[in-house]
Amino acid sequence: MEEVENPFGFQAVWNGGFVPRATLIILALMSMGSWYIIITKLIDQMKIFKQAKETSAKFWKASSIAAGSATLTEGSPFRFIAETGTKATAHHDGALLEQIDLSTWVTMSIQRAVDKVQSRLQDGLSFLATVGSTSPFIGLFGTVWGIYGALTNIGMTGNASIDKVAGPVGEALIMTALGLLVAVPAVLGYNWLVRRNKTAMEDVRSFSADVHSVLISGAMSTSQGAAQAGKKVG
Repeated sequence: MEEVENPFGFQAVWNGGFVPRATLIILALMSMGSWYIIITKLIDQMKIFKQAKETSAKFWKASSIAAGSATLTEGSPFRFIAETGTKATAHHDGALLEQIDLSTWVTMSIQRAVDKVQSRLQDGLSFLATVGSTSPFIGLFGTVWGIYGALTNIGMTGNASIDKVAGPVGEALIMTALGLLVAVPAVLGYNWLVRRNKTAMEDVRSFSADVHSVLISGAMSTSQGAAQAGKKVG
């Protein structure tokens, strides 16, 4: 039994003109971008989870926040938050800053650091959401264009046989299938990464709250000690 070659496949879609070719290229770029973001964000999240364990094992055994920061990996969000809090405590001076109490100033500084970490974690997720919501419509556009071309060809030739209808219509439906093939991984990847981001940010926020408490306690003890020393001198 001879195998019949299918003339209506990806090659036919590619050779179907500018619109089908442009649709294929756009879907291919969206798919590559989605997988790149999914993989890179997954690697970033794995690093943060590893750094969270490193922080629990090393940071709180140090003698001070500054010493604990030195034990953490360069570029770690936990080290960034700890160093930000330490700098905020040490540089709470100046006529304007003195109008803000130390606790509020440290809280604001640490919160800004946490927001920066969260913003970095969310980079690229909007692209995944965009791909997940638009790629099916791009594929549908290619399908509609292909069916329009098939019907136009039938109208001009007057030939409505099954081979003249089924082939071009099936060829056009490939676009819809490709749009869904691009959208599904993007949507699943987006939801998965968002859920893992929430877990990572819980670790980051818990750490920032602990650092804030230690910094404020240390600063209050230092200021009280200085005040008592001043009374003795007086």
